[in-house]
Amino acid sequence: MKTKFKFLAIIAFLALTFQSCNKDDDSIELVGPVISSFEYGEGHHDEGGDPDHEEKETEAYAFIGSDMHLEAAIISDVKIASISLSIHSHEAVPGDGEEEWDFEKVFKDEKYLVLNPGFHEHIDIPDTAPAGEYHVELVVTDENGNKAEVEGHILIEHIHISEVSIDSSVTRGDDFHAEFMINAVNGIHNITVDIHAHGLTVAEGEVEWDFEEEYLDGYHEETEVEFHKHIDVPATAPAGEYHITFTVEDEDGNIKEYETHIDVTAA
Repeated sequence: MKTKFKFLAIIAFLALTFQSCNKDDDSIELVGPVISSFEYGEGHHDEGGDPDHEEKETEAYAFIGSDMHLEAAIISDVKIASISLSIHSHEAVPGDGEEEWDFEKVFKDEKYLVLNPGFHEHIDIPDTAPAGEYHVELVVTDENGNKAEVEGHILIEHIHISEVSIDSSVTRGDDFHAEFMINAVNGIHNITVDIHAHGLTVAEGEVEWDFEEEYLDGYHEETEVEFHKHIDVPATAPAGEYHITFTVEDEDGNIKEYETHIDVTAA
């Protein structure tokens, strides 16, 4: 009798355990879609919602009159119902001949209404769009109504300057190093450098120093190039802080400036 009772108790326990597991399974809810990576424009990569990757993001940019590349990897338990993209700006102010621009579209293409789709689009940016920082938002909705979204910012411009490396100080009588990358969709017309100071006292044996130079050779009509120069500072230049402006003009007359300061020291 004891053996039979133990056997029946084991059967009852297993039945209750199985029933409990079924109830737990019924209560499990889908977490919804995940945007595991998101890329937009040039120079940008974001691992998005993938917990197995550390987020990596660099400055993103795209060009007026060209197109913006967007790409996302999506993980989903059920089929995707729609993908929405929004691009807009609150800071880009239209100038002469420009018009406020934003973009909104809901994508329901057959290639996206599946499990784990890859999103890949190129969005045209009109010639009349004002330059400035724009907000980008991607929203993915599955057939159960669950949503995932990711957002970021992008510079939309005619000329992009990046990877800037400029010495912060120089001893007079020596030279300082300046380099940066230039991307200009319309081609570079010229690059100018202006260096000047305000309010420095010119001591005996010193001579007020200003520097202005235009650079064409190796840069004119290029769409992607590295600016790399060593600029001499006269031994007679007064010591102090100098303001530097690098100006890039493209073939359509659009201008991009980069400003910084350098300390000129006596020794």
